[in-house]
Amino acid sequence: MLINTIIGGIIGGGLGYLYYKVVGCPGGSCPITSNPYRSTIYCVVVGIMFTL
Repeated sequence: MLINTIIGGIIGGGLGYLYYKVVGCPGGSCPITSNPYRSTIYCVVVGIMFTL
């Protein structure tokens, strides 16, 4: 179960960073996607929640 949680976090973080790079928010008005750190951390948490 711990391995699944770690894998979910890694996949979520990768997808969050990819979302920032591809879609992002160039104006800076989006609170999550305007910053790569926030986008990655948010998606890590979501990825972990999917595995629980």
